[in-house]
Amino acid sequence: MARKQEGGQGRLIVSVVHSSIDALADAVDALEKRFGAVQYETLEAECGSPDLYKEEMGDNLMRRFFSFERPIDRNMLPTVKSICAKIEAQYADKVHDYCFRTVNLDPGILTPANLVMAAYREMNHRIYLEDGVFGELTLVWSKGQFVRLPWTDLDYCTDESIDFFCRVRSCFELVEPLAAG
Repeated sequence: MARKQEGGQGRLIVSVVHSSIDALADAVDALEKRFGAVQYETLEAECGSPDLYKEEMGDNLMRRFFSFERPIDRNMLPTVKSICAKIEAQYADKVHDYCFRTVNLDPGILTPANLVMAAYREMNHRIYLEDGVFGELTLVWSKGQFVRLPWTDLDYCTDESIDFFCRVRSCFELVEPLAAG
């Protein structure tokens, strides 16, 4: 019989799609107050799926990725998703009962083995976690590199993004297995 393993810790990753640099700055400040200092970040890049957010957030959307210095328990992902939703609402433009986000925060947990992102939308490749949050295996580490899956958003696969994920991964103490023979 296999022994139960604990989930362990990973690094918090947040994908930030934004329509305004001020909203980005405010959201990152709020994230740092909750999760500690930013460890690494990417440069701004055009959001590769602007149609997904266009009606709510407008045109000319940009995306950046951030990681945070403090490790985080992997079972915290649903809680972090809820916190991110509250930050989004805090900086949204409210019209009647609807919030038009100026920033979209998608959290994930990166470990030496993979990147799992959180989402509120169910899809056939997402697994229900709790409290309306689904986990999506977005990247896997295989043969010395991160590998995309058929559903992985291409923004996670640019050279800059992959370099960022590799830098974050390098923070883990990795013990390579001994070669046989």
